[in-house]
Amino acid sequence: MRSLAIVKTDRGSSSAPSSVDTIERLQMAQDNYHQPVLELEIVELFASLPAGVLVDATLGGGGHAAAILANAPQLRVLGIDRDPDARDASSRRLAEFSPRVRIVDATFSDLEGVVLANSEFLRGDDVVGILMDLGVSSHQLDESSRGFSFRADAPLDMRMDPTKGETAAEFLSHVDQHEFVRLLRANGEHRFAGAIAKSVLERQPQSTNELTEAVERAVPMAARRRGHVATRVFQALRIAVNGEEQQLSDGLDAALDVLAVGGILAVISYHSGEDRVVKSVLHEAATGGCKCPVELGCVCGAVSRVTVFKASARLASAGEIEQNPRARSARLRIARKVIL
Repeated sequence: MRSLAIVKTDRGSSSAPSSVDTIERLQMAQDNYHQPVLELEIVELFASLPAGVLVDATLGGGGHAAAILANAPQLRVLGIDRDPDARDASSRRLAEFSPRVRIVDATFSDLEGVVLANSEFLRGDDVVGILMDLGVSSHQLDESSRGFSFRADAPLDMRMDPTKGETAAEFLSHVDQHEFVRLLRANGEHRFAGAIAKSVLERQPQSTNELTEAVERAVPMAARRRGHVATRVFQALRIAVNGEEQQLSDGLDAALDVLAVGGILAVISYHSGEDRVVKSVLHEAATGGCKCPVELGCVCGAVSRVTVFKASARLASAGEIEQNPRARSARLRIARKVIL
């Protein structure tokens, strides 16, 4: 992988700005979308790619895309996001790169269809990179009317695209209690999943405060862990309302299909459920689905589609976590496609 020059240039000279200068300028220009995590690592990873198109499948406020476009002039970015607020913010942020950017209203599970529908933007070039920065953005959490957070009272919505689908309150009006318990346990709420599900479904909350109160009624004060008692419940509901489990699985499969040989897929996840899915899909692609005993070697003829950069996920540095606490839970996994 090519290293980026981390040397500041004389601002009065005609030299190209260094990576650090460029990223500092972009960070100062950010609106209320979060500071991208692992930004230097992502820029260095994709700046080494040959000319072609990078698909930012979770565009958000455009932070990663802006840094990549500034440091990799050989790349164009096809950005995907289903949140209209995110598309508006990224349009403003990426305006200076407009000839090299196209923003599409879609989900990353639609990735293959988006690439086919935008063939004139690709101009025959390969998709040489795909980035997925999963989860909910700081903007979505801070925008209280969206109902993603327990920090302020708001209608219990939680839709990534507030114009489509059912709200979290509507989901709770019909979900089976056993299924709700499963969702809570899948998101790390084990001991009190049954009591929480019963309390919430009995009360049918219509607002974030009502949901929080229903959770608090089910969990004894003495048993509450560090952090807010409703954190995992809000996370489980958001994932269910937006179909994130299936979206992620479908999106990863689509990414591996459209990526060119030699291209790179990078996925940043923020909780163990997401990371397990990413790790499983990449392992399957790297082994070709081989189940042969390790000591005997592969005899089934499985063919690897990708090479995974390392077995464990890459984490943010202590310095980045200090400046951007959201990076604490980030897990970056990277794979390079080796065969169609």
